[in-house]
Amino acid sequence: MINFFWVAAGGALGASLRFISSSFFNLFYPNLPIGTFFINVLGSFIVGLLINTLEMRNYSEIFIKYFLIIGVLGSYTTFSSFSYEVIELYNNKKLLLSIIYILASVFSCIVAAYAGYSINKV
Repeated sequence: MINFFWVAAGGALGASLRFISSSFFNLFYPNLPIGTFFINVLGSFIVGLLINTLEMRNYSEIFIKYFLIIGVLGSYTTFSSFSYEVIELYNNKKLLLSIIYILASVFSCIVAAYAGYSINKV
């Protein structure tokens, strides 16, 4: 049951951070999904770092896994907003941009997660 509370607390923090980050990017790029792209890539990088941290050091697995990865980053990054923005681009007759957004997001997030995971591996 304690893991539930770690996830809930992290989720509240991550959702708040996501709202602030999205609002910031929407000020400068109101017609492009730059905010969600940046959030998802950054979150993927941090997930990679945290997985590496779990493997390399003796930190609390409960805190890192439940609070940071599932809670904070699970609510900070978002596949549902990404999906909504792809559909919105498509509905606005921006098919090429929606395809570029899909490919760039998937590729960048995987590369960012791997970079985060590999950063301290020597």
